[in-house]
Amino acid sequence: MESVIERIDKGLFWKFHGGIHPPQMKFLTSDKPILQLPLPEKLVIPIQQHIGEAGEVIVNVGDDVVKGQPLTRSTLPISVPIHAPTSGKITAIENATIAHPSGLEELCIKLIPDGKDTWCERTICPEYQQLSKAEIIEKICNAGISGMGGAGFPTHIKVGTTAQINYLIINASECEPYITADDLLIKEHSSAILDGINILDHLLEPAFILIGIEDNKPEAIKALQNATQGIDKIKVCVLPTQYPVGGEKQLIMALTGTEVPSGVLPTSLGIVMQNIATCFAIADAVIHDTPLIKRVVTVSGQALEKPQNVWALLGTPVEFLLNECGYPQQEKKHIIMGGPMMGFSLPNNQVPIVKTTNCILAPSEAEIPNDNQEVECIRCGQCAEVCPSQLLPQELQWSAKAKDHQQLDTLNLFDCIECGACAYVCPSHIPLVHYYRVAKAEIRQQQLLDLKAEKAKVRFEARKLRLEREKLAREAKHKKAAEARKARMNSGTPEANNEKSAVAAALARVKAKKAQASAEPTNSANPSDDASSEKKSQVAAAIARAKAKKLAAKDNNSIAEKPPAEINPVIIDEKIEEKQTLDPAEAKKAKIAAAIEKAKAKKLTTEAKSSTSSEIKTETVTAPSPADAKKAKIAAAVAKAKAKKQQAEQKKEIQLSANEDITSSIKDEPIAEAVTDKKARIAAAVAKAKAKKQQTESK
Repeated sequence: MESVIERIDKGLFWKFHGGIHPPQMKFLTSDKPILQLPLPEKLVIPIQQHIGEAGEVIVNVGDDVVKGQPLTRSTLPISVPIHAPTSGKITAIENATIAHPSGLEELCIKLIPDGKDTWCERTICPEYQQLSKAEIIEKICNAGISGMGGAGFPTHIKVGTTAQINYLIINASECEPYITADDLLIKEHSSAILDGINILDHLLEPAFILIGIEDNKPEAIKALQNATQGIDKIKVCVLPTQYPVGGEKQLIMALTGTEVPSGVLPTSLGIVMQNIATCFAIADAVIHDTPLIKRVVTVSGQALEKPQNVWALLGTPVEFLLNECGYPQQEKKHIIMGGPMMGFSLPNNQVPIVKTTNCILAPSEAEIPNDNQEVECIRCGQCAEVCPSQLLPQELQWSAKAKDHQQLDTLNLFDCIECGACAYVCPSHIPLVHYYRVAKAEIRQQQLLDLKAEKAKVRFEARKLRLEREKLAREAKHKKAAEARKARMNSGTPEANNEKSAVAAALARVKAKKAQASAEPTNSANPSDDASSEKKSQVAAAIARAKAKKLAAKDNNSIAEKPPAEINPVIIDEKIEEKQTLDPAEAKKAKIAAAIEKAKAKKLTTEAKSSTSSEIKTETVTAPSPADAKKAKIAAAVAKAKAKKQQAEQKKEIQLSANEDITSSIKDEPIAEAVTDKKARIAAAVAKAKAKKQQTESK
């Protein structure tokens, strides 16, 4: 460790692999103070401006908010809130284009300022040493501070580490061309930056604090040396200008000679790095209770009339900044967010400023010509020579085009810091960084899908286990209930006997149904056999019903003859049960007997009709005497009376049969009641008509 500090004191530093020296172009804005802008007409505030998960929105459309009021709430560890940059009204919470190379849309909160710029209530704490480390970290988190120099990693996670820290490195190099935001911030607010460094020192307790800055910022170097004068723990390290010395791994290598392996965090090596702008935001949050609602943005480029650094509220549209810096209205616009090496073109000028935005570049046509067309790689190897991460850019590009994610992982694609040095030196004008960004996005998307699939698999397996547990629990419950029921049935109590009888009856019904099903004919190949079998069954059923009716009639007569006291309900029930359980053969015999009796009655009726008719005709033809005529009339009357008696008996029999059918239908076949009643009425009507006809013929 002493050798590192000795080398730094001597001005000796290590070199990292690769690197380039592009034109600096910092003179456009380095000599102008930071401009305080008026309030814009609207603010579009993305709810996620950092690495990690977005917070939960806690405001609604139509709400009036004040400056510094939280708009979201952190619900996960790697999450920080966002705040209202000024007072005003929430007009919408909807998707809008955000600062992203793909120009995608995400959820944003739209705020219309009221012009009052009213602050929320704040608590000033100049003596931060009186606060515990946990309270300071909570203040940093609640202020929504994330890394302001690169990826935007939540700051409270970095400063909350419990590892032993040897070096706290403050990145003030700002190596990319055109950008001077950190340079101007150091010049104008070096004391506030020192407060932020002291707060980090209080939290992390490092052995040394190293401030890395390039030698092309003499005024900022002098301001830092004056601010840290007399503090032996802090070393201002002036590095030679080389791009990209501001990269995390490259700056660690240059200052300490330690190479950070692939996939390893610097914290595990005892090193923590923070940006100059992040230090300023930490001091503002802990001491002045001011959340991160603005930042310094370099608005540069030769297309602007007055390029300079400005204080921009988060959520300010890029168009507002360009207009304030004199951007001419032209048809062909090419606006870049970030520097010329690592920045990306914007889809439109309404993209908002976020926490990681340090530059808006509006180049002229001379600065960014469009005549450089991409051609095939000539395998010159210059990209590999300048790559600070010691990768193989040409092979990465081929694998990215082929969408070979496995090979990209083998080539350590995610070690690429997207510095753009490879694309800068490429003679074939291949936009290598763009291929890498697309490939990274595809891999992240695939990893997300794989993660969702794995979670779905875990949920499915958990569901299977749950269903199996529930099945076993049900089986155990049923087994326990069966055992309890069996114990009750074997107890010998009246309730147990009743329950046992009910179970036996149920089993008997099930066996009867099975026997009936097995007794049914299985061979239905001959339809005529099926029809005849069905007809026979119907005949047998009709005979059984007739026999049952006859027995019921006899029993009813016998019961009616007995006095009520002598009638035994048990005998009635037994007879009814006996009627209901007739043998099919006996039912058939009963039906045949009933048919024979019916035929005999019909024959007697026919003979009576014929005899009466012959007698009437004989009397008419012979022309008897008055005495004979009188006798004939008497005989006719007698015959008529006999016919009427026979008709009455037949009608009574028919009516009795119909009534018995109706009674049987009520008991056994309730659905056929109306049909049976109708048949009885028809039979009675037919009998009545026949009687009238006989009377007419006898006359």
